[in-house]
Amino acid sequence: MDIAVLVKQVPDTYSERKLRESDWVLDRDSSDAVIDEIDSKGVEIGLQLTEAHGGSVTVVTMGPDRAKETLRKALAMGAHKAVHVLDEALAGSDALQTSAALAAALRTLEVDVIITGNEATDGRTASMPAMLAERLGWAAVTSVTHVSVEGSVVSAQRVVEGGAARVSASLPVVLSVNEKVGEPRYPNFKGIMAAKSKPVSILSAADLGLDAGSLGLANASTQVVSGAPRPLKSAGEKVTDDGEAGNGIAEFLVAQRLV
Repeated sequence: MDIAVLVKQVPDTYSERKLRESDWVLDRDSSDAVIDEIDSKGVEIGLQLTEAHGGSVTVVTMGPDRAKETLRKALAMGAHKAVHVLDEALAGSDALQTSAALAAALRTLEVDVIITGNEATDGRTASMPAMLAERLGWAAVTSVTHVSVEGSVVSAQRVVEGGAARVSASLPVVLSVNEKVGEPRYPNFKGIMAAKSKPVSILSAADLGLDAGSLGLANASTQVVSGAPRPLKSAGEKVTDDGEAGNGIAEFLVAQRLV
């Protein structure tokens, strides 16, 4: 079973994140960059499936040159090879443009399963799995917490409102994993060293047959037109216990419409 796992380099959620005022695009250089946590969980699921059924895991990313760090992290976890969609023409692409580029890259691979995270922490559109499935003409099973494969059938448990549902689909399939799918393995020293010699293919927009004139921020179908820094937190209200603290807390909760 050959599997492709999409991974994305995102700003560390523990660092300051902001938009560039010049074009209201995420300023990726202003914060530390890490592999999206849920994507690393997707890599783990891909590795588990190939360990059980054989095959290989190819990690795929689209991003600037520094995104290769994310690929190396996934390769150190155990992925076998990587594909980097790299082209300045893609800078500022929206979800539609990104899905077109990634679908084109995925068509160059012979895989049975594509795994993604439900959503990236920098965009939060949660649309990529469905977009890719539509462009590729594959089935999609989203928000997965458990998955197994028997023959050509994928069985999964997915999160639904109020609980969970069990669904199945025939290969090929696009899976998106929920944050509750489990924890990823930690790359060991052997894996880190092995990652340095694993193959990484670089594909440009031209390699994928994409028209550069339809890509990038200038041609995006969605655009941020303005932004403002998040307001600073205001100081809290301190209630001193002078015998009437209970009444003071109750009045505060009522005023905030919390009770």
